[in-house]
Amino acid sequence: MTQPPAPTPPTSPTPPAPPAPSAALAQPDRPRLTELRLAAFTTHRRAAFPLGPLTLLAGPSGCGKTSALRAYEALARLGGGAGLGEAFPDPVACVPERARPDAQRRRGFRIGCTADGPAGPVRLDVAVQAEPELRVVGERLTADGLVLLETALRDPGKRAVQAAWHTAGPTPVTRGPLPDDRLGTALLPLRVAGKTPGQRRVLAAAEQMVVALRSVFACDPQPARMRGPVPSGSGRLLGGCGNLADVLGRTRTECGRRHALFVAAVRAGCAGPVADVLTRAEEATGAVRATLDRGDGVRTDLRRLGDGELRYVALALVLLTGPGVLEVDPAGEVPAALQTLTVLADGFDRGLDGRQRLELLRLGARMCERGHIRLVGAVSDASWAAGTEGVTVVHLDRD
Repeated sequence: MTQPPAPTPPTSPTPPAPPAPSAALAQPDRPRLTELRLAAFTTHRRAAFPLGPLTLLAGPSGCGKTSALRAYEALARLGGGAGLGEAFPDPVACVPERARPDAQRRRGFRIGCTADGPAGPVRLDVAVQAEPELRVVGERLTADGLVLLETALRDPGKRAVQAAWHTAGPTPVTRGPLPDDRLGTALLPLRVAGKTPGQRRVLAAAEQMVVALRSVFACDPQPARMRGPVPSGSGRLLGGCGNLADVLGRTRTECGRRHALFVAAVRAGCAGPVADVLTRAEEATGAVRATLDRGDGVRTDLRRLGDGELRYVALALVLLTGPGVLEVDPAGEVPAALQTLTVLADGFDRGLDGRQRLELLRLGARMCERGHIRLVGAVSDASWAAGTEGVTVVHLDRD
């Protein structure tokens, strides 16, 4: 567990490649993740998943779709500066079940990713010790085969790892300790001066990786929480979408064009006519409810909708909004034009009928094509998505 992970081959069977990007999109200004690697994480061994603008992880229950999304979310938290305990609240559950402890009774897991952008492809690989105590024991940041940052646990008695980052010039490498409960890549901007070309290259790669990882919204709409009235709050949508009615009240007044697109999406995926989506506050409590305006004087409270309709409505709103509306941690120091919001949707097709799945997929593809949003969704079967332009399907199995 003292060495960072080596590059790993892709999982088998090899998923189909995403559509070839146009020349304008070949080197985007916005940093984004293009691969997630799970070298040793829960049920995954030596797995690599390509990530396009819209990616569906498809496979039966127990194949590891949810754990892959959790690994992505954990990397995003680490990229935002969170500690290991926050990123991995149950680290032992991340260790492969058949992993044997070493002579010091240590067990852990390894994850990584690749971020593309102005600095070119940048790889990050992290080795985490889960037992007997949670800590980073190895990290490696590379670009074009050059190691820009490498850390290793040299003294288990100290709460630090020995780090070495690329400098070039008279001193090719700078060494120093870094905390063993944080991602070293996220700390580099605080430690590297940027005086030499080598240091500036390290900073560019680290900042690209951090920006690509930040602004992740993990959601799994819970219909049971969306049916009742909700208190008027911050107007930022939570991952379970239980405060959907409160957020709808905000988005309706903030942007008429976006609201019109949302109403059109709801009309396409819900039963019966839909002229508008409205909210109202209860006089006694001030709590907010949402309703569908049927256009003929009838208004349908959201509590009357089926589970599939509610999940569809919530996911449509997520795809049509952004970091200012969703409960995410954006990179405040980076201009919004250079950021990409990534939506992680577990059970993307759960409870949806055929029409709703296709309408939501088409909406997602249109939004992802613009470049400011990306989507990674988990589905049980992706045969219905075949032929949809801009969709990357990664097939997982239980083996």
